[in-house]
Amino acid sequence: MADAKKQLRWYNVALIAFVAVWGLGNVVNNYAQQGLSVVTSWVLIMVLYFVPYALIVGQLGSAFKDENGGVASWISRTSTKRLAYFAAWTYWVVHVPYLAQKPQGILISLSWLFKGNGNFVNEVNAKVVSALCLVLFLAFLWLASRGLTTLNRIGSVAGTAMFIMSILFIILAVSAPFMTHATIATPHMDKLSTYLPTFNVNYFTTISMLVFAVGGAEKISPYVNNTKHAAKEFPLGMLVLAGMVALCAILGSFGMGMLFDANHIPADLMANGAYLAFAKLGAYYGVGNIFVILYALAQAMAQISALAFSIDAPLKILLGDADAHFIPAKLSKLNAKGTPTNGYLMTGVLVSLLIVIPSIGIGNMNELYNWLLNLNAVVMPMRYLWVFLAYILLNKQYKKFKSEYEFVKNPKVGMVIGGWCFFFTAFACVMGMLPKIDYAARPGTWMFQLTLNILTPVLLLALGLILPALARRQKPIA
Repeated sequence: MADAKKQLRWYNVALIAFVAVWGLGNVVNNYAQQGLSVVTSWVLIMVLYFVPYALIVGQLGSAFKDENGGVASWISRTSTKRLAYFAAWTYWVVHVPYLAQKPQGILISLSWLFKGNGNFVNEVNAKVVSALCLVLFLAFLWLASRGLTTLNRIGSVAGTAMFIMSILFIILAVSAPFMTHATIATPHMDKLSTYLPTFNVNYFTTISMLVFAVGGAEKISPYVNNTKHAAKEFPLGMLVLAGMVALCAILGSFGMGMLFDANHIPADLMANGAYLAFAKLGAYYGVGNIFVILYALAQAMAQISALAFSIDAPLKILLGDADAHFIPAKLSKLNAKGTPTNGYLMTGVLVSLLIVIPSIGIGNMNELYNWLLNLNAVVMPMRYLWVFLAYILLNKQYKKFKSEYEFVKNPKVGMVIGGWCFFFTAFACVMGMLPKIDYAARPGTWMFQLTLNILTPVLLLALGLILPALARRQKPIA
């Protein structure tokens, strides 16, 4: 019976993981920050980070195949319940900036859908946008508290549609100069120097976006135990996955270079880049705005579903994974619909603050969007640190835990690889805190963004210290 469950082959694992990990936004956002030099960055990040990351997750999933809690369970088995609580808290709290940005994405997609342009990003005041985003978020918070599940079903359809649009973009963009009247926007694309980055401070501030793009490999962990001959086929599947991601990233970056001059990247490319690209492709192929409409529909549905799902699922994972001694009973209390209402209230307060406060010092909607996206690239990878810590601890106790699949046989080598991934992630997060605007031109805004970039992750993580203190008042920790 056990073998009957192991039906996945290496190509199944690669395809499942690819759909879960990849999206067009990864291409657009990183091209907006690095231009065509991002091609080299993609190669480096795949070899030095993504491949070991995915294989580390494979060994953790195999070693703790009976655990359903993910990273918090891995930390609990290799360390203490207190540390596992902080892992669970980190996994929840990094979704706060993510939730704060989803309403922005919804407004942008609706603007393109109904107005057919990206002027909304460049014309509307940031305070007005923040007010609209707050109303949207609170509306979805209320809907999620009512136990609405329809949006999650829509999300699966939208996710597939977004994946198809991502592949379609690569095919259309790369072939446009050869099949249409399109001209290549970036000069000297035939020269190697065009693709070589300059390794300075500005470059290192952008690597957090690359880590953000390829992170989340822990979603793959359940599949290692359903793979035939896991020791051989799972790593092969992960290598194929890395190849597929690298190919799409490189070809997608080529496509962006053909459509947008890498030496003069539009300021609103992060917010409007995908729509502008599809608008150009529609004109080249003579189909008008059909690509823009299809992408805007898919993006709107995906953003709406992600907003509703990310309000509910991460909170329930936190309350389910963390030991009850560290969570106040009132926070876990459910209403008649099975909703942790006080947990929703905590989510609502934190996200609302992150929607409103930045607009005080960031008056431009496009700049607000870019800042919040970069903040996500700083905060979200912090959860990956727990993956690498769990792997280090696993190798430290290698005699205690056995797994069908092992990334490396030597535990000392495993600890070195885990340490490298931990250090690289932490370095990317710290460097990503430096604002992406010119300090000399706008020192006040630069300092405001830097202050928010430092205080936001520090305060979000520090809030995790409060819940155990509140729980301790109810009953002593055993």
